[in-house]
Amino acid sequence: MGTHPTPTGRPSRRQILACAAGLASAGALSGYAWHHFRGGVPGSDFSVPAGGYRFERRAAPARTVVRAADDRVLATFTDGARTAVLTGPTRTWSEPRTTGAVVRGDAWVRLMGGAWSQGKERTRWFREWFPKALADRSPDALAVAFQYGDGAHDLRNSSGLRYAGKAHFGPLVPGQSPTSFHYRDEKSDFYDYLGTPWTFPDGTRKSPEKDRYGDVDCSGFVRLVWGYRMGYPMHATNSPGIGLPRRAYALATRAPGVLLFPNTGRPPADFSQLLPGDLVFFAIDIGRPHGIDHCGIYLGPDTDGRPRFYSSRSRANGPTMGDWAGRATLDGDGFYAQGFRMARRL
Repeated sequence: MGTHPTPTGRPSRRQILACAAGLASAGALSGYAWHHFRGGVPGSDFSVPAGGYRFERRAAPARTVVRAADDRVLATFTDGARTAVLTGPTRTWSEPRTTGAVVRGDAWVRLMGGAWSQGKERTRWFREWFPKALADRSPDALAVAFQYGDGAHDLRNSSGLRYAGKAHFGPLVPGQSPTSFHYRDEKSDFYDYLGTPWTFPDGTRKSPEKDRYGDVDCSGFVRLVWGYRMGYPMHATNSPGIGLPRRAYALATRAPGVLLFPNTGRPPADFSQLLPGDLVFFAIDIGRPHGIDHCGIYLGPDTDGRPRFYSSRSRANGPTMGDWAGRATLDGDGFYAQGFRMARRL
């Protein structure tokens, strides 16, 4: 994450729970988003093979699938994308306060140093990196995303900067109804959540707004997870540039990586190309029904077989996989499903 200055004289909005028992009690009461390993032991349902990998080429999108000697799928690498979707111990994602749906999956999503290309598996870098990545049980992009969800507890770096913990969406907008799409204000980026200034690679310096500390809108949340935490480059505008732009529409059309679904003005008919960690984009503002104005992170199918995503939302007041003010699935006739338009793999 790098070294960042500690906010001065700015307390956290949430209390830091004092012990594990207190955290467990808070979780039981709030129904916070959580994850665990099946069987309770990391690696209990997944063994890391020592070698004997087999590589298959697939199309639409062009990608390399890695299999073990026993034919298990170990990883998927997509040409032009830096995200690696690796197989690991099964985890469970849930948010009981807002949905009965549960997502169980063995996908671990990490960021490579550069975009994948055909034949990269023959490089020295891959031979050294891949076994270590398969065995890595540090937080991946999905685990990081849930560090900002319902009931998440605060995490701080050695300088005291709170870099994780329950996030909210933004300040209340005067005069707006709680049922309004605009009930809470957008414009909260990752540095607002952190409460510390940020200098982008082009020299642009952005300062947080005091009233937005702990807040992050939908695209700011994507930048918080994939940019600040996972290390994907970012820039300060919505124009083409190096890394992740600011707004949802710019992420959909101008971010690096691979466009999986172009915007046809209708929901995609086939979701089979999606993998956990992909960015999904929506046109949900009834005042501008054709413009991309919301984004999230695809989690995978839930226990009902519904493709479920995770995003920071105004009416839910922060990151959620739940069904408060709209079911968080990509299929069906729900609010978000009907607004689903595009997907991108970073």
